[in-house]
Amino acid sequence: MTGAEIREALEQAGVRPNRQLGQNFLCDPGVARWITDQLEPRPEDTVVEVGPGTGALTSELIGRVKRLVLIEFDSRLAAWLKERFADRDEVEVHHADGARFDPRVLWKHRPVKFLGNLPYSAGGAILKNFLSAPCPFSQAVIMLQKEVIDRIGAGPRTKDYGVLTLRMRSQWDVRPLKVIPPEAFHPRPSIDSTVAVLTPLGDRFPVFDRRRFDELIRRGFSQRRKQLRKQMPEDPGWDAVAERLGISATARAEELDLDDWVAVTREYDPHPLKEIAQRDDELLDVVDEQDQVVGQATRAEVHAKKLLHRAVHVFAVNRRGELLLQQRSRLKDVHPGVWDSSVAGHLDAGEDYPAAAEREMAEEMGIRDAEPEEIGRIPPCAATGWEHVCLYLVRWDGRPEFPCSEIESVLWLPPDEIDAWIEVSPQDFASGFLECWKLARGRRS
Repeated sequence: MTGAEIREALEQAGVRPNRQLGQNFLCDPGVARWITDQLEPRPEDTVVEVGPGTGALTSELIGRVKRLVLIEFDSRLAAWLKERFADRDEVEVHHADGARFDPRVLWKHRPVKFLGNLPYSAGGAILKNFLSAPCPFSQAVIMLQKEVIDRIGAGPRTKDYGVLTLRMRSQWDVRPLKVIPPEAFHPRPSIDSTVAVLTPLGDRFPVFDRRRFDELIRRGFSQRRKQLRKQMPEDPGWDAVAERLGISATARAEELDLDDWVAVTREYDPHPLKEIAQRDDELLDVVDEQDQVVGQATRAEVHAKKLLHRAVHVFAVNRRGELLLQQRSRLKDVHPGVWDSSVAGHLDAGEDYPAAAEREMAEEMGIRDAEPEEIGRIPPCAATGWEHVCLYLVRWDGRPEFPCSEIESVLWLPPDEIDAWIEVSPQDFASGFLECWKLARGRRS
């Protein structure tokens, strides 16, 4: 859209650009086309655009992707966009605050990409809301004021280096591409903007507890000029942690690089299973088709020979009726990186189903003093990994505490959202969970 078209659209919408809302509208069609090209749009993609304004970027994506989800804070512009794209079934417009929009509804649209010509006033909050783990996006292209992109890319011992830097770069590879001058916008801002492309880091770091990481960096930078020994938790002591990692005991937050902060997070993780993804030598009962014990074997042998054995799955449901899903760690030898039941695990040799359910709830999610209720049983098959599965339900509203070696992330989702997600991307889930979900929803295979 040209400058004249932008001004006409704003007049039709009854909008006078608001500086406090960071309303600077891109009015260079060449730049708009170039930005959307960086997203590498494909026909199967859903693109979520935050801050579409008058649709300068949106119009460049029409016909190139499967779906466009527009999130616009200004109610007048949201209404105008709905009218403008009323004849386009693939465009849905939400009048919502990008910093508070619920991104969980986007999982069912995978593959999903993020696009944002973000308002200067709320860019950081929007990035945290949409791009913090777990998130459904496989790629993102953002445009923000140059100083914010500079902060994301800042190095240790600089004034720009801080929580935003570490939060973003612990999950994303951030590559600034081009500085966009003020004359590309209406009205002209007083500063330059920068476009950056973000791609997931994958296994760049050893597994670590992301929520603990966020807590520690916020502690460390709350008073950035103070030494970390005064900011960190008491247990374990900072001096011992620093010595083990080869860090100066008098270091300040800004002196540690990203790898240091990941290592510090791992040191402060108290979970007893934080280093154990699975034990190949654990002893399991081998059973027959009638679930009667016929012998014992190690976990490795049971899986290699496809021997029948036993497992429990637990669905934790909160007061809002949402199910807790866990994303399996990339270190798992079976179904790495996919989504699974709230809790799932083998029965140890000599253990019964109720005892295994309570043990696994405590070990995997920190669920204690909650009574699981049996939902039903699933006979062994290839989908369950040749396990007799007993499925339980537990009502719980706690804060999950999980070993990062076993579990990457957790996500509470309403049942209808899970149904929609499974329908379009069943490969995102462990096959055993899919069998349990059919049983819980009263569906037949």
